[in-house]
Amino acid sequence: MRHLILSTALVGAMAVPAAAEMEVSIYTGWQTAPHSRVSGDYPGGGSYNALIGWEGRSFEMPPYYGVRGTWWRTDTTGYALEFTHTKVYAPDAEKTALGFSDLEFTDGLNIITVNYVRRWPEQWGNATPYLSGGLGIAVPHVDVDHIASGSDTYGFQFTGPAARLTAGVSYPINARFSVFGEYQFTYSSNSAELEGGGTLNTEIKTNALNVGLSLNF
Repeated sequence: MRHLILSTALVGAMAVPAAAEMEVSIYTGWQTAPHSRVSGDYPGGGSYNALIGWEGRSFEMPPYYGVRGTWWRTDTTGYALEFTHTKVYAPDAEKTALGFSDLEFTDGLNIITVNYVRRWPEQWGNATPYLSGGLGIAVPHVDVDHIASGSDTYGFQFTGPAARLTAGVSYPINARFSVFGEYQFTYSSNSAELEGGGTLNTEIKTNALNVGLSLNF
């Protein structure tokens, strides 16, 4: 599923007129997520509602990363298709208190958005600052195990809408490649189904400091 999403993003980004300036970027970095409330129904009956202090664990497998393709329509404006593999884990004490042995989106709280991008070339010498914002969907890998019922939810689901904001600076290495650093915020509203008839609802925000490499052609 992850590979299909990545392939779709790259193909979609490249399927534009050859005269347009294209940029394909990959990145990783340090991603965190503030507390958010989870609620829903347990498989087999009963409900829960609690505040969870999510952990990002960016550098543990599977790692945090992203890829985007940008179509620059002019020197200053463009559109991008972006996929980000963010992650959130519920701390052990908090998930156990709710009756779960697993409560995480760790093979990706995958965010896919279409972005509008604005850049300001030649403002800081060779460095180019940029801003972007986009709307899209969340397709997380839901990993939730409920102890009492034996329910084991493990798989990708479309869980709701998502949004993204990014601010960064890129710097050319040569005519084809550039490096960049950026801050990125994502928001997703997630309504997941649990095996055995349960549900899980949560709104997750992530903050990330990214570094990456772009290929321009």
